[in-house]
Amino acid sequence: MASRESVAELLPETKSSVRSSGETLFTILAAISACHLLNDLIQATIPSLYPLFQRIFGLSLGQIGMITFTYQLTASLFQPFVGLATDKRPKPYSLALGMSFSLGGLLMMAWAPSYGWLLLAGSLVGLGSSVFHPESSRVARLASGGQHGLAQSLFQLGGNMGSALGPLLVLWLVLSARGAHAGQHRIAWFSVAALVAIAILTAIGGWYKGQIAHGASGKKRVETHPHAQLSRGKLTQAMVVLMTLVFSKYFYLASITSYYTFYLMQRFHVTLHASEMYLFIFLGAVALGTILGGPIGDRYGRRLVIWVSIVGVLPFTLVLPYANLEWTAILSFIIGLVLSSAFSAILVYAQELVPGRVGMISGLFFGLAFGMGGLGAALLGKLADMTSLNLVYHLCAYLPALGLLTGLLPKIDENLLPSGATDAEPGRMNIRGARR
Repeated sequence: MASRESVAELLPETKSSVRSSGETLFTILAAISACHLLNDLIQATIPSLYPLFQRIFGLSLGQIGMITFTYQLTASLFQPFVGLATDKRPKPYSLALGMSFSLGGLLMMAWAPSYGWLLLAGSLVGLGSSVFHPESSRVARLASGGQHGLAQSLFQLGGNMGSALGPLLVLWLVLSARGAHAGQHRIAWFSVAALVAIAILTAIGGWYKGQIAHGASGKKRVETHPHAQLSRGKLTQAMVVLMTLVFSKYFYLASITSYYTFYLMQRFHVTLHASEMYLFIFLGAVALGTILGGPIGDRYGRRLVIWVSIVGVLPFTLVLPYANLEWTAILSFIIGLVLSSAFSAILVYAQELVPGRVGMISGLFFGLAFGMGGLGAALLGKLADMTSLNLVYHLCAYLPALGLLTGLLPKIDENLLPSGATDAEPGRMNIRGARR
């Protein structure tokens, strides 16, 4: 495992980064994106382990949904409060501390003797994510050089790549074991990812601490955007619309990430290994869509990206429940690609609605994403137990129709930052008035 000193050598020095604050710091973005990959890889192991847990503990789909609900609810409840607290007083080394909670959850899951211990282990992983996301999103914005959409896409790309790799590593490390309990103990191997992330995050914490000392922290920054000219009523309306869009996106994604393997096995009678590969295809499409959404939003406007990514996926979700196996794979790839491009645009748009509250907004929307995913998994699991997974996918197909609410978002000039302007240099921003 890399030491703190060896990792720190790869990061730019604080003074030089401050002097070139108009530049996008890709080394920092790559490091924080790598940590996001490792963090979400750990999270992605949990849904991928559901068939194993079902075999060991005899769980129903409702109980499986409760595991998702527990770890995602823990993450969603704490993230806004973590973000609000760090807006007032940034905690650079909290990133490494949060990953330590995830490490503890992994080790507990590897030797959990009962369903209750699985829930507790999941809550620790969720707690780790609640600390990680608000501050890491702030680091990405701080290193963006004004290209906020690109920075968030790179940051999100790491997370989505981790989510895609998780099922493959579970398939290779865990499900290949001889015996279910032997596979459960192999979960401990994922602690290596947590330890590597802790080393990198400690080094990033040192860089971030230097940024704070040189006056580039979020709490010392005063941002001004045309969004700030909106009335309180329009601001509230925009935030409610954005939260509704996050609900539709992550409620639908919960139906895929938690139950797609079961759906494929039940409807098409594929093997567990084959179903995990189909899930990997979907998650790979999500990773690809994520990296495309941010830069397109920077160039053409975030409102347009939100429109296309959520409403544009509706025809494909409506057809999916009627497709054969081959078309199910193709449609799920298209759905993942298109739908995933929304979140970076939504998050940056929301951060600009409430300038100076990057941590709180990041925590709120990451928390909402986790919360909707957990709530969706729990409710859809109960519904599947009462009816069938086929009905679940028929009902969820209509969720992207909520994307029509994007029409209520303010039509604001998205060209907020000229080349070279950053959060640390608000005086260089070229502010244009909002069209109401």
